[in-house]
Amino acid sequence: MSEDISTISAGQVDAVDRDLDIAEHGDGTATLVSRISQVYATTVEDLWDACTRAERLPRWFAPVSGDLELGGRYQVEGNAGGTIERCEPPSVFKATWEFQGNVSWIEVRVEPEGKGARLTLEHTATAEFPSDFWTTYGPGATGVGWDLSFLGLAFHLATGTDKPAEGSGWEQTPSAREFIGASSRRWADLSVAAGTDDAAARAAERQTTAFFTGQEVE
Repeated sequence: MSEDISTISAGQVDAVDRDLDIAEHGDGTATLVSRISQVYATTVEDLWDACTRAERLPRWFAPVSGDLELGGRYQVEGNAGGTIERCEPPSVFKATWEFQGNVSWIEVRVEPEGKGARLTLEHTATAEFPSDFWTTYGPGATGVGWDLSFLGLAFHLATGTDKPAEGSGWEQTPSAREFIGASSRRWADLSVAAGTDDAAARAAERQTTAFFTGQEVE
């Protein structure tokens, strides 16, 4: 292939639009909404297929089992599971995102844009705020994970092949560390814009980067 994962990752951070909303409720909780969006050089139908077909999801995201239809239960291997609450092909689906006893929601939208198709993922959680987890990692805990998924999709759509498997070694390369660090920094920037103290956001950024790269906090 003329393009490898390192080549694609070099421009991927700036190819993605990100947003973060924090709405505090006065009772010690807040609604946290993370959004990530990107235009891909493909059709709406192909992008929807990549995001919803069980045979294709492992090629860029992860194996997903269960009933991938309205009202069905699904399980992402090694990650969250939930119930599909809305499904309107080829435009939108919404599902609960249940992980380690916590429930949040994801909404995925596919729409035409220019000569391609835009994928937007919105992840919404209402939880204690600020929790110890948020203080330690900030929005990058989930944001970097979604950024890595969007990178896997970009690679799959550009090359027609599968993303590098876990344990393949890519995650330990300089390009992977650079991508993760840049993604973590973007989410920390959004956290500051949403009202987080800059020093606290940068500390969380360092913790998130260390977690995803498997390195010690600098």
